[in-house]
Amino acid sequence: MHKVRLILIVFFYGIAAQSQQYQIDSSYTIKSTYAKLIKKYPFITIPEVQSNPDVQEISNLVYNKVQERALHLDAFINKKNKKNPAVIMIHGGGWRSGNKNQMQFLGKEIASKGYTAFAVEYRLSLEAKYPAGVIDVKNAIKFIKDNAAKFNIDPNKITILGCSSGGQMAALIGTTNNNSIFEDKTFKSKSASKVNAIIDIDGVLAFKHPESSEGDMAAFWLGGKSDEIPENWKQASALSHTNKNTPPTLFICSSIPRFHAGRDDMIKIMNEHKIYNEVQTISDSPHSFWFYEPWFEQTISYTVRFLDKIFK
Repeated sequence: MHKVRLILIVFFYGIAAQSQQYQIDSSYTIKSTYAKLIKKYPFITIPEVQSNPDVQEISNLVYNKVQERALHLDAFINKKNKKNPAVIMIHGGGWRSGNKNQMQFLGKEIASKGYTAFAVEYRLSLEAKYPAGVIDVKNAIKFIKDNAAKFNIDPNKITILGCSSGGQMAALIGTTNNNSIFEDKTFKSKSASKVNAIIDIDGVLAFKHPESSEGDMAAFWLGGKSDEIPENWKQASALSHTNKNTPPTLFICSSIPRFHAGRDDMIKIMNEHKIYNEVQTISDSPHSFWFYEPWFEQTISYTVRFLDKIFK
């Protein structure tokens, strides 16, 4: 009996150890941010998004495994058409906190407008440093393209959308199409993770820039401070990769300048190559505006109008 008890203890300890391989920072949530913002913006509300009969929701699909670590995504599929443009969404949280559930409101609303949307889980900085999370999202893009028929998407009409640090990642992913530095070595096609449009919602475009004030959070993700590991700070900046191959881009911005670092320089390069780009600034808005009304509706409106222009 004692031997059986010992075996059970070891067994359950092993399960617990496997489930606690990395820390989770749960400090950045819709509710905790609301509690901070409501003092200055007493009129804000958390949006109520109803289920839509035209949208099929699939939760927690495994898109990749890194060793024993499963990575998941949620899909919001518009069932009316067999080939919708796709919108792949990256949550914010300073590369350290947040989760894919925070993108559900956006996903449901975008899907209801004739698109298929995906909220992607990726490894955060307490679990894996840069560029692991970027590679994760690129793997998600490949998975989604490989299952295009299942998800009712056109694999040649892919938008990457991100908020805050997710916006930084979205811009980086979009400007590094076909760049092997950020792609899984198993990719057989150069277009496996290619995207056709970028939507950056209040994410910086350059880490080391006169307009930027990125500090400890970025340094923790990037593996060191800018004077310790300057190559990562440059390589992780979308501005460093912006060129004639950059896809059309929408910038949705708060009224806080530091979150737009590098944007105007990026636009200048895109204009030189006649690449369509658009800036929508929501006046008197805080960072994380996309979580709350009245800014949520504006974010959806700008997003769908841009998507319709590019793809429809």
